[in-house]
This record gives sequence, C-alpha cells and structure tokens, in this order.
Amino acid sequence: MISRILGALALLALAAFAADVDGKWQAETPGRGGQTMVQTFTLKADGDKLTGTVSNPMGETEISDGKVNGDEISFAVVRRMGEREMKMNYTGKVSGNEIKFKVETPRGAREFTAKRATS
Repeated sequence: MISRILGALALLALAAFAADVDGKWQAETPGRGGQTMVQTFTLKADGDKLTGTVSNPMGETEISDGKVNGDEISFAVVRRMGEREMKMNYTGKVSGNEIKFKVETPRGAREFTAKRATS
C-alpha cells in the first residue's frame, strides 16, 4: 500500500517538472531540392502522454506513441502516400519557447528547431 502511494507521488512529482509543450509550434525544415517547408506541431500533454498533429503543405497527420518525460518528448508520425507509408520518429527537448527536434526517417535523420507560435 505504501509503495503504491509513493509511486503515485513520484508520478505527480514528474508531472510537475514536465515541460510546457501544450500549443502550436512552427519550424522551417529542409525539403526536397533544398527548399524549406513550414511544419506546424499542435501538441497536448496529459501527464506523460502526448497527443496532437503535425501539419505541412501535404496535409495534417495525427501523432502516435506520444510521450513526455520531463523536458523530453517523443512521438511517431506515419504518412501514407498511395499504397506506401513512411514512419517518422521524432524526439525533442523543450527549452522555454523552443523544441530542438531530431526526426529519423527511412531516408536518414535531421535536426531542426521549432518555436512556439505566437498567434
């Protein structure tokens, strides 16, 4: 019984130290042919669970497997193009009004920074 109470208190303490990721974040990321593409991340944390969407000129996609651990976040995005699908795994570190992201795709990994949207 006491171990359950201590475990619950530990989870509450972790939640109290979780970074504020709720809201919209925007990033300019490298696209094909060297052109930049604007992506919008709409995120919502509920304890250690992260939900939301990623939007870009190709459309909006729900995130899956979203997690929050202190100032670190992670989630996956699966994009479907016809019969093909591509899974992208995102990890990020929140610091104030920025998230430093790393995304891993079948084509390789890249890093970029998203900033909290002001509007």
